[in-house]
Amino acid sequence: MTTTIGTAGAPDQVWTRAEGGTTPPAPAPTTRAEGDPPAPADPAAEGMTLEQVVAALQAIVEQAQQGNRALTDAEVERYEALERRLNTVRSSDQVLLRHRAHTAVTATPVIPGSMSTKEDTTLERAFDAYMRTGHENSDMVELRTQSVGTNTAGGFTVPEIMRQKLVERMKAFGGMAQFAEEINTSGGEPMTWPTLDDTANSGVRVAEGVAPASGGADLVFGEATLGSFDYQAPGAGNNPLEVTLNLLQDSAFDIQGLVRRKLGERIGRIQALDWTNGPGGTDGPDGIMAKATGPTYTATGAAPTYADVIGAIHSVDPAYRDSGNCRFIMNDATWAMFEGMLDGNDRPLITQSTDSITGKPQYSLRGYPVAIDQGFDTYADGAAHVWGVFGDIREAYVIRRVRDLDLIVDPYTAAHQRKVKYTLWARADGTIQNAFAVSTLKNAA
Repeated sequence: MTTTIGTAGAPDQVWTRAEGGTTPPAPAPTTRAEGDPPAPADPAAEGMTLEQVVAALQAIVEQAQQGNRALTDAEVERYEALERRLNTVRSSDQVLLRHRAHTAVTATPVIPGSMSTKEDTTLERAFDAYMRTGHENSDMVELRTQSVGTNTAGGFTVPEIMRQKLVERMKAFGGMAQFAEEINTSGGEPMTWPTLDDTANSGVRVAEGVAPASGGADLVFGEATLGSFDYQAPGAGNNPLEVTLNLLQDSAFDIQGLVRRKLGERIGRIQALDWTNGPGGTDGPDGIMAKATGPTYTATGAAPTYADVIGAIHSVDPAYRDSGNCRFIMNDATWAMFEGMLDGNDRPLITQSTDSITGKPQYSLRGYPVAIDQGFDTYADGAAHVWGVFGDIREAYVIRRVRDLDLIVDPYTAAHQRKVKYTLWARADGTIQNAFAVSTLKNAA
């Protein structure tokens, strides 16, 4: 009986045995000594894409693992040939990326002060591929197209010749978050911790050998809780933000980076408002402006005065005031009122050292830093507003963030329209953990 045995990627080995004969011993493995030339390239690997090469590598290893054996010499040679093909594909992609950068520089005039070309790193290219395709693969095959979309939807960024400058309108938000305590957790399950306010209790004076007649109290503990609220940065109609493949591929600017940045800013804006005046309860984080207990200071004039600065500072207990972490937080319009205060000789009270009106003013009041957060109300005569806070913000407020921002890239749902959909999600919560470490600043109606 003649039997032919072959191994994938190696020449067939043919041997013959008579019916009832014994199987000949396996041939001794051949090995290449150090310094020998590498095995010849596998013609079957030529033309394979990166995904096909990786799949073939995995198949070789799985076949050996299923047989509970080591790789044969032929499998090793096949694996090494595929590795060389893998390196070739990756090197080709890197050359193409560099070439695109070179041609972009030569095709578009660079104006002094314009954006400079930055060499791509492996991580940036991986995320760039994910933003374009929705696949977490840094070696995705890049699609090409040549056309221009609607101007207001991004087409303004794709003219034949243009100045390399993208104008973005900016608007300040946040401020308080950078001074609050921040906790990062891997899950969003409720987080609780005990609280204790024993400041109303003190010891008692007693006569020698006599038990105290009155006074004293047991410790009474409370509990604070942090959960997690979902935040989303959608596009029009609360649907995912849609970007055409044409715009992603043809724009002279980093559209992917712009999308990531702008969606992140949208999350930042809503969270900043929640840290200051969030509704609390099950509707959202507890905003620091809604602090129900703890010290407060109310200004009564048509505009804040120097006396209000002193009153606000001394409304906080020295135990917190002297911690070195105290500061004012208010919005820019209210700060402008303080900045405009004059002394008896009509000179600015808030100056930069001795520079008087010619210098940029310090953001501080009586030595305490001032931070700007546009989420606070503006000091307005004739209406009650919370125009700011003063105190140890880190001791007073805690923010919980659950993992990282989740950017969902969907290249499939609108594939028939050649669009990629983007949605950014975040989970976070905030609450007041020590209401007595900060004073709420108000103005009278």
